[in-house]
Amino acid sequence: MSTLAVAKKDFRDAVQSRALWGLLAVFVVLSVALTYAYVEFPALVSPGADPSLGGLVFFTAGIVSLFVSLSAIVIGYRAIAGEREIGSVKLLLALPHRRRDVLFGKLLGRTAVLSLALAVGLAVGFGFAFAMLGSLDATTVLSFLAVTLLFAAVYVSVVVGISATTGSTSRATTLAIGFFVVFEFLWDVVPIAAVYVANGFALPRQMPDWTVLVMQVPPSTAYTAALTALLPGVADSLPTRTFAGQGVDAFYAVPEVGFAVLAFWLVVPLAVGYFRFDAADL
Repeated sequence: MSTLAVAKKDFRDAVQSRALWGLLAVFVVLSVALTYAYVEFPALVSPGADPSLGGLVFFTAGIVSLFVSLSAIVIGYRAIAGEREIGSVKLLLALPHRRRDVLFGKLLGRTAVLSLALAVGLAVGFGFAFAMLGSLDATTVLSFLAVTLLFAAVYVSVVVGISATTGSTSRATTLAIGFFVVFEFLWDVVPIAAVYVANGFALPRQMPDWTVLVMQVPPSTAYTAALTALLPGVADSLPTRTFAGQGVDAFYAVPEVGFAVLAFWLVVPLAVGYFRFDAADL
């Protein structure tokens, strides 16, 4: 109950602030703009394909992953670090709350904030898509929404876990942005560099199979893989591949590995943050 009490207070504070309404407004506009661009200008946003719900889902997923990751940083970096920096965490812990309750309550509250903005934005966007395309498949839309909300929870967990490791908001910001830059922009270089070094500082003609697994490590890549696993028929109908492991004969070269990677990012950073926060001298 203590965890839920912290989560409710955290969510209530967000509802009364401009953060939630700002996120909601931005995502509603973004969702409608993406739908309009995809349906009206398919040659620009999805070359070689006619407008379809499946194409819209995977097109939207690429932009949504960027929005979710940046939004999670904005709403999550102060979750614990901010409370410690101004000393209000002592007031929380003076109530019948344990540090675990504070951490998980913050996770639930911040996840609810981002999930609400996503759910409303996607509902408006797909409502607009229905008006433009004339029909929608409920299973496809609900599957996309479910995986997207899971991805939002994962990214909030990562950022809240980072926030729990430090009592400085500036350090939490640096670490969160560093995570985003490394795993969302620079990670593609990692498997190539590893193969280059292992192969005697030369690239082989064909990359080893294990690089497929390494490439799935970024949360956004795992998100796309999980979406492909949940909607295989939709993914197969698209002109471009949605999963890099196609054609590789290995047990891990399947889109379902995306769910395993998302589970890792959901649990491990939060566990590290909890142990650091639990041992911290407040």
